[in-house]
Amino acid sequence: MPRARNTLISLDDTPYYHCMGRCVRRAFLWGQDTFSGKDYSHRKQWVIDRLKILSEAFTIEVCAYAVMSNHYHVVLYVDKQKADTLSNNEVIARWSRLFSIPVIVQRYVNKDAISHAEQAKALEIIQTWRARLYNISWFMRCLNEYLAREANKEDNCTGRFWEGRYQSQALLDEAGLLTCMAYVDLNPVRAKMAPTPEASDFTSIQQHIHTVQQQTEPTSNRVPLKSFRLPSEPDEYRTLPFSFTDYLNLVDWTGSVIRENKRGAIDTTLPPILVRLNINADIWQQLMQPHGNVFKCAIGRVDTLRLYAQHQQQSWCQGVQASRQLFLN
Repeated sequence: MPRARNTLISLDDTPYYHCMGRCVRRAFLWGQDTFSGKDYSHRKQWVIDRLKILSEAFTIEVCAYAVMSNHYHVVLYVDKQKADTLSNNEVIARWSRLFSIPVIVQRYVNKDAISHAEQAKALEIIQTWRARLYNISWFMRCLNEYLAREANKEDNCTGRFWEGRYQSQALLDEAGLLTCMAYVDLNPVRAKMAPTPEASDFTSIQQHIHTVQQQTEPTSNRVPLKSFRLPSEPDEYRTLPFSFTDYLNLVDWTGSVIRENKRGAIDTTLPPILVRLNINADIWQQLMQPHGNVFKCAIGRVDTLRLYAQHQQQSWCQGVQASRQLFLN
């Protein structure tokens, strides 16, 4: 039986989540639609622009993204601690970037004379907003509803734009996060839309590469991305748990295997991060092929999958067998 999305989000298990939105009937409403003959490729920039606005308003960071012709992927990091430490005025400022502020909260901000009951109500509203600032459902709602309205306005039509609300996966550990981020960044390569990761437009891997190469690109065209681990960074929660060099080598190696349609590789060619995390290279390559993602509601090692299932009050979690094959113990 399908479970409500809010029950799949367990910040006690992980702050990392993979979300995906797909256009209704899987129509190419973000690219060249062969059925209608129209080109909607310009809409891909809408996703980038909206992600930038949302990541600056919410306390949710973007780790990876890929915008395809009929769907998009985004890997998110939920920073609840940051939301909890925001002042009331900071919460109001962030929420006002997206929504209008009711009069009672405006009076509270302006320090107008209000009764104790009105002040209590204003503080209650602010606390509700604080909780929403680290809520993935609200983040995805503000993304999908905006994009649907813009597309329907441009097409001068009404009706559903998305196949459903969104799909989500919990990324339970470093291995699960690495697997999902690489899967997302290699979407255009797998779909034969790009020959290499650096040529994959509207992806986080291309944005990272352009940043490293110091290519001129307007800041407005960039999504603020969660940083990779630096040797001098002591706080593991401020960055992704691996370095950009390791990640780039892994994505480049995986992309080469996909392009050449090969299985297996000489051990000396393996990126060090695969060896360090004890990941089966052959199963990894199969997973990164088109339609290779066999995980469902969560990705991680067997022990973290079982713990996640326990917290979800389930007897098992789909993907245990795939996890056992991919993540060697």
